[in-house]
Amino acid sequence: MEITGGCHCGALKYHAQIDPEKVLICHCTDCQQLSGAAFRTVVVSKPDGLTFSQGQAKEYTKIAESGNKRAQGFCSNCGSSIYATSTDKTNRIYGIRVGSVHQRNELIPSSQIWCRSSVPWLDDLPEMTKFETVPSK
Repeated sequence: MEITGGCHCGALKYHAQIDPEKVLICHCTDCQQLSGAAFRTVVVSKPDGLTFSQGQAKEYTKIAESGNKRAQGFCSNCGSSIYATSTDKTNRIYGIRVGSVHQRNELIPSSQIWCRSSVPWLDDLPEMTKFETVPSK
């Protein structure tokens, strides 16, 4: 499946070839900290399946909890996280951040990883009060 996406400020635009069956939720502490949320949702690209049509992501390398070196790609202007991948520049497989994907509603997670780091209140989400927008005072 081909997807398109970009960063929050519009400086980066990309298209990617992905496997829609490989959408997952990651609960690792790196994803929590980098996303500023309880978890992150990613979709896995085909090898070298991510191409920027506008701009280029800035990268830095982080050693993940798994011990692997991971290149984190983001917009140097607005800071939007776009992907994580190996530090090797050949046959890169990208973990594309679903929040940056235009077709995000079509990408339904099929698994969760690093659940040992999951925040305990996630189990309570179905019972929490829901509002369509910000509630009026």
